[in-house]
Amino acid sequence: MSSRLGRSVHAAVVCGTLALLPVTAGAQTRPPVRRAPEPTVRLRGFGEAGARTFTASQSFEAVLGSRSGVLFGGGAEVLVGRNLFVSFGVSRFQKDGERVVVANGQAFPIGIDTTISVMPIEVSAGWRFTKPRQTVIPYLGGGLGWHRYKETSEFATSDENVQFTKTGFQLLGGAEWRASRWLGVAGEAAWMSVPNAFEGGASSAAAAFGEDDLGGAVFRVKVVIGR
Repeated sequence: MSSRLGRSVHAAVVCGTLALLPVTAGAQTRPPVRRAPEPTVRLRGFGEAGARTFTASQSFEAVLGSRSGVLFGGGAEVLVGRNLFVSFGVSRFQKDGERVVVANGQAFPIGIDTTISVMPIEVSAGWRFTKPRQTVIPYLGGGLGWHRYKETSEFATSDENVQFTKTGFQLLGGAEWRASRWLGVAGEAAWMSVPNAFEGGASSAAAAFGEDDLGGAVFRVKVVIGR
């Protein structure tokens, strides 16, 4: 009786072991779970705020009382692969001042309110120095800009106001901190040059001081939405 019981137990153990073998083998050969790769091309948006200084320092200081001021803007950026980026941005600088007359290198206010606005439209491309799981990403780039300058004065006719658009170029660099998968914050510095912008006496102050470059330096903070 005990012999028959022993053989039954032995047969049950053998059958159970054989039944588990396919499950164990399947678990060993199952491929590991892989994360979906990031898309090759990604589109992101950004808003920005910062400060701008102008190369034509004497002209802007004479009319506005300062060669610098705040700017605001926004745009979109395309990332190609991990490193290459192409960005499109629009920003605006605007400040109120007073019209001046320049004599012997000195500016004399004449009590007429004046507003100057500069709106650059920039297209840039560059390289991001990034590695997997890196949270701070430095970058460098450059491109072209179309700068719309507008100077309007109180009591002035349309012929006396100044408005033009000139082409220039910019060099830029900065670093982006990835706060999360979909949010980043970047600090950026740029240098712009817009040569021959005030040629032909487009602005009386610039002509009097012999300044013709509408470029300058820009320091801005960007909030980036996207991967």
